[in-house]
Amino acid sequence: MVTQMAFENPKIKEIIDYTRKIWALNHASGLMGWDMEVNMPPQGARERSIAMGEISMMEHSFVTNDKFVKMVEAAKSEENLNKYEQGLLRVLSREIKQALAIPREIVGELSRVTGEATMAWREAREKNDYEKFRPYLDKIIELERKIADYLGYEKHPYDALADLYEEGMTVHDYDEFFGKIEGELKDILTKIMNSGWPKEHPLEKEKYDKDALHRVNLEIVKLLGYPLDERGRLDISAHPFTIGLGIGDVRITTRYEGIDFKKSLLAVVHEFGHSLYELQIDPQLSTTPLAHGVSSGIHESQSRFWENMVGRNMRFVERIYSILRENLSFLASYSPEEVYRYFNTVKPSLIRVDADEVTYNMHILVRYSIEKMMIAGEIKTSEIPEIWNEKMEEYLGVRPKSYSEGVLQDIHWSGGSIGYFPTYSLGTVLAVQIGEHARRDIGNFEDVITGGDLSVIREYLRNKVHRYGSVYAPKDLLRRSFGEEIEPEYFLKYLKQKYLS
Repeated sequence: MVTQMAFENPKIKEIIDYTRKIWALNHASGLMGWDMEVNMPPQGARERSIAMGEISMMEHSFVTNDKFVKMVEAAKSEENLNKYEQGLLRVLSREIKQALAIPREIVGELSRVTGEATMAWREAREKNDYEKFRPYLDKIIELERKIADYLGYEKHPYDALADLYEEGMTVHDYDEFFGKIEGELKDILTKIMNSGWPKEHPLEKEKYDKDALHRVNLEIVKLLGYPLDERGRLDISAHPFTIGLGIGDVRITTRYEGIDFKKSLLAVVHEFGHSLYELQIDPQLSTTPLAHGVSSGIHESQSRFWENMVGRNMRFVERIYSILRENLSFLASYSPEEVYRYFNTVKPSLIRVDADEVTYNMHILVRYSIEKMMIAGEIKTSEIPEIWNEKMEEYLGVRPKSYSEGVLQDIHWSGGSIGYFPTYSLGTVLAVQIGEHARRDIGNFEDVITGGDLSVIREYLRNKVHRYGSVYAPKDLLRRSFGEEIEPEYFLKYLKQKYLS
């Protein structure tokens, strides 16, 4: 139960009691989604999709219940609400507005379609068969366009969907953001390609034993501070992900391809960052609408912080080197510095999740530009693979040879997550910005990574970001904790110092 310290107003307490029913449905749906990705046999997709669709409509009914809507509206006129209570009303007002705008039937249909589409995508990706997935993508785009119309927008239908993942963000905001980094990124990449920095490494072609690497990953998450077997799990899925079922149950996954071990290892470090955010939310917020990360971009900043600022740091490589050597015999002829260079090779590549720090945002630009056209009705799904390939050549100078390494590589569209991709770039840029603040505030950041107690870093992030959950809107949180909003210059300066100095 929530203590009185967080929620004291009687009307707010009444709202909290009501929202626990919504939380319970979301909890059940989340567990079903995790099972679908990790354990469920393929033939269970249809029935699971129906069940999840019914639950989503139940949640929708609870959120749009007239009594509940009036409860929230009445609470807004209460005086002397504390920060938690104000945050609760902000979050619920957004949820209610969105839910009232979207018909219950659309919510259920999208849930059913995406449940089936996820399994179809998995098979299509494995068999390199875009046509197997395309009918589902057609339906998802149709539904997402309807949702954008129901939600409303001023200039572009994509604005309505973008706001679902990053509060207040629009196409104008994203175009301005990407405009600040695109040109400089291309220039930085060109200079790196001509500088002698490693573009490839022999370890990228080294095969590994999956059980051995799993042992490595288990040791690394323990080192990072993930409460494995107490509040977490590390499992295997087609696409690495994190799911927070509650402050006491946050699970992560990775995948094992049998070659190029950094892909799996850095995915684990990445997902740890997501999980830590959920695990370090103030326990007073447990089971409430505030007990999750405030936005996709802020969430991604936490995973990219651990992946890039820690995982790709030379000091971290030195710290985990003995674990790697003990389990991966082929590393006997490689020094820690060689492993560091392997972790930090820079070259245009085809797969987003395996991309380096320098080229990663170009992958997002490909997807962002295509999503805008999809939602605006400017392209057909039959055209998307070729447009994808052309965009990859435009931004990265590489061209996919198959659907699986091109348009089918990401799970997001199968889940209806259109508007989500640009938050990956927000998070990647913001991770460096938070990292620079952490270096200044902690003082001995590099020494902590080398051999100190990583709880120092975990505690810093808990105090600055994690503990608030969704109490503050994203921009308000950044201003409160760091005195500024997102500033891409931190990221560009970091890349120049790391790769060109």
